[in-house]
Amino acid sequence: MGLNKIAVGRTTEATSGDALKAAFAEFIATFLFVFIGVGACIANTKISAGALTPAGLVSIAIAHGLAIVITVAATANTSGGHVNPAVTFGLAVGGHITIVRLVLYWIAQLLGATLASYLLKDVIASAGEVVPIHGLGANVGAVGGIVLEIVLTFSLVFVVYATAVDPKKGSIGIVAPLAIGFTVLANHFIGVPYTGASMNPARSFGPAFATWDFTNHWIYWVGPLIGGALAGVVYEEVFLTPETGHTPISDEF
Repeated sequence: MGLNKIAVGRTTEATSGDALKAAFAEFIATFLFVFIGVGACIANTKISAGALTPAGLVSIAIAHGLAIVITVAATANTSGGHVNPAVTFGLAVGGHITIVRLVLYWIAQLLGATLASYLLKDVIASAGEVVPIHGLGANVGAVGGIVLEIVLTFSLVFVVYATAVDPKKGSIGIVAPLAIGFTVLANHFIGVPYTGASMNPARSFGPAFATWDFTNHWIYWVGPLIGGALAGVVYEEVFLTPETGHTPISDEF
């Protein structure tokens, strides 16, 4: 199990209609998620003159949580509704998605996030408004930021496994998009003042690329990928029995 279970896909998978259709779904889902999430941040800045208020925190958290509910529900039957390179990585570590499909999903997710950020930056945002990037809060160090992103992403991917991947999920799987979205929402209440609560390298990459500001950007890859991988290993090794095993993500989520 664990890292030894990462499946190396056939080279033909990279050009199969199913894989390309799934990747395109991930592109659309990530575009919409970043457009809604970053757009909510820009709207909050416009309303509050740049200050993060308690009401602004609530609106940003709700926007990201609802965006995940919408995009996961819309693409679950096509791509698995990952909408996040860390989720894709966590599922690859657990053996639920091939390396080929992981690469296709990552490319699609990063392109979707980048396009959404450029659209917000060059078309939607008014003069003087900027596309905000994820960054560390005051007096928050790199180690603290990484640890927080690890924990937040671990909780997210753990919930994905429990509600959408585990063969024993039963009727729980019906509410998987809600459970995943509420996890994202709740984690924003904790993480926004400290790291921005990324949990998603694509969500961080799009705005960083559009503004060409990669300050501390590495934190938003290292933390989420470690958190996603840990969740995949823990759930596979502890909660999935040999009898239940695992099936390809495209068939189960």
